[in-house]
Amino acid sequence: MDFTFPWSSLLGGMLLGVSAFILLLFNGKIAGISGILSGLVKPIKNDFLWRGLFLIGMMLGGILGRDAFGAHIPSEFSIPTWLVVIAGLLVGIGTKIGNGCTSGHGICGMGRLSYRSIVATCVFMVVAVVTTYVHLHVLN
Repeated sequence: MDFTFPWSSLLGGMLLGVSAFILLLFNGKIAGISGILSGLVKPIKNDFLWRGLFLIGMMLGGILGRDAFGAHIPSEFSIPTWLVVIAGLLVGIGTKIGNGCTSGHGICGMGRLSYRSIVATCVFMVVAVVTTYVHLHVLN
């Protein structure tokens, strides 16, 4: 088996951590994407601009990664669209129930040693492992 070190993943993780730290340091805000997006859907006074700029920066970062560094962005999926929609709805429901998403809990909450975020991230990871196992070994 050939193994190459995932340098781009390491760099991406470091950039996520640094950006979350900068947002917390200068704005006192948590970089949880679901919370940032929900603040745009239901605007909070004097909070719209930074949220919009944050999301635009995320999109531009993806475009830059694709164009400047040749990152691959999938354009076709091997599963039906209805299944993608159901998965997205389940993620949204889980985000609401868990009071945050993987970025908020996993990057920011664990970095602050939040007990709730540590538990939430452990639950996310266990569900991901079980889902992957079922998808790869039970359904196929």
